[in-house]
Amino acid sequence: MRSETTRPDVGTELPPLEIPITRTLIVAGAIASRDYQDVHHDAELARRKGSPDIFMNILTTNGLVGRYITDFFGPTAELRKVAIRLGAPNHPGDTMVLTGRVEELDDDTGTARVRVRGTNGIGDHVTGTVTVHLTGSLVTVTVVDEEEA
Repeated sequence: MRSETTRPDVGTELPPLEIPITRTLIVAGAIASRDYQDVHHDAELARRKGSPDIFMNILTTNGLVGRYITDFFGPTAELRKVAIRLGAPNHPGDTMVLTGRVEELDDDTGTARVRVRGTNGIGDHVTGTVTVHLTGSLVTVTVVDEEEA
């Protein structure tokens, strides 16, 4: 196994990121984003409104998507546009798996567009694209040789 530092190309797959969905994560994300809707912190009221439990708000999801992108591209990466859509809710006890793929690179603007997807036990929680500015962004990739696999 070896590590290489490289600039990503179109088609580069980002490694998956598994995020355990805990009650604390959901409530803390709602509080941090000042989203005090009861469905994000009160399980009984969420059930009365038709949900099996509390669920994550879009601002928490947006933050996790941003973290996923900047963790991959490094500390100099700047998010320019996050265009996401929510689908299946994230409930406590589930795991969201974020995946991504570089779809476009624009050398003139120094940006990349990454398609992102976050799935959970129900289906797609989040889908969309993120445009990121890559000021000198190099990514360290671990390569597993076929003989080691």
